[in-house]
Amino acid sequence: MLVVGAGLAGLHTARRLALGGLSVLLVDRRSSLATGIRTTGIFVRRTLDDFDLPGRLLGPGVREVLIYPPSRRTPVRLVSDRDEYRVADMPGVYAHARAAAEAAGVRVRLGSRYIGVAAGLVRFAGADPVAARFVIGADGARSRVARDLGLDVNRRFIVGAELVHPIAPTGRAPVFHCVLDPRVAPGYLGWVIDDGRHAHVGVAGSPAAMRSGLRHLLDSFAADAPGRAAPTGPIERRGGPIPVGGVLRRLACPAGLLVGDAAGDVSPLTAGGLDPCLRMSDLAAAVTAEFLRTGDEGVLRGYDGGALRARFRGRLLLRRAFAGIRSPLLAEAAVAFLHSPAGQAAAARILFGDGSFPDVSVHRPTPLRA
Repeated sequence: MLVVGAGLAGLHTARRLALGGLSVLLVDRRSSLATGIRTTGIFVRRTLDDFDLPGRLLGPGVREVLIYPPSRRTPVRLVSDRDEYRVADMPGVYAHARAAAEAAGVRVRLGSRYIGVAAGLVRFAGADPVAARFVIGADGARSRVARDLGLDVNRRFIVGAELVHPIAPTGRAPVFHCVLDPRVAPGYLGWVIDDGRHAHVGVAGSPAAMRSGLRHLLDSFAADAPGRAAPTGPIERRGGPIPVGGVLRRLACPAGLLVGDAAGDVSPLTAGGLDPCLRMSDLAAAVTAEFLRTGDEGVLRGYDGGALRARFRGRLLLRRAFAGIRSPLLAEAAVAFLHSPAGQAAAARILFGDGSFPDVSVHRPTPLRA
């Protein structure tokens, strides 16, 4: 079988399938997994509790979040008694995940650009086609595999961009700075966070507004962003589309299925995708293995996005409300509300709660008796 895309979802899914005894080829158009990274690499507590991520690749725990209005005055301060976030060295995470996948038996082929699939034959640019019984699309928010398999595609996005640069150690506990300002991040927010060695400064928002000057907005924000630290080395730029329409309804067919951003596995409200990517990849691997073992197309109903979407109604409504904050005055009022006891409770539930993504374990296929 074939997995297209060697991001976190593709690597994790391929490894789980290989551990189950399947023959897996994983391909990616990049020649190096250290390039083309599109995520800040913020892992939430729930992920850190449930998945085995190497501590050496994670920055110190983040317990404090500051939410600023456009004026940058009097931020809302939220403090947890637990480590809520840790920022990962994503090139290191990808290298670790690749090594783990290869140790499980996955064959990894980089520098292979997917062209299309038809009748079980997958074509690549400048390379021989490959026969595959089942194709898993882990090829990002604008998945070509999804279109070729006739599955659903993402239609609602925000667009993000980020600067990453080395910083001098401060010895202070890191803080997650969030700025709600439609002038620099229309429909979302700007952020500053560090992993003890690198600072991440980013903005994201509606594609139409960001397209008019995304780099300019990012550079302007980075010049006076709260919590910024002076670079001590080269600056790396990251960016790309982030699907925020929730998990897609039709995720699987007898020819393949989708994982990660291709499946819309991103929280509509917070735009966090690393936790759902791992959880949905586990489910996808279990469903795939069972389907290939039995040939029973009914098994694919265990990977039903429609059932999961019911859990997203509240987040999708909040996403629409968030996107509707178009003026600085409205953003100031929203942050003023967060200063109230009710506002602080709501913000803490969103930022520190355990419900960042629906529980997918209840959707796992029941093993069939021989």
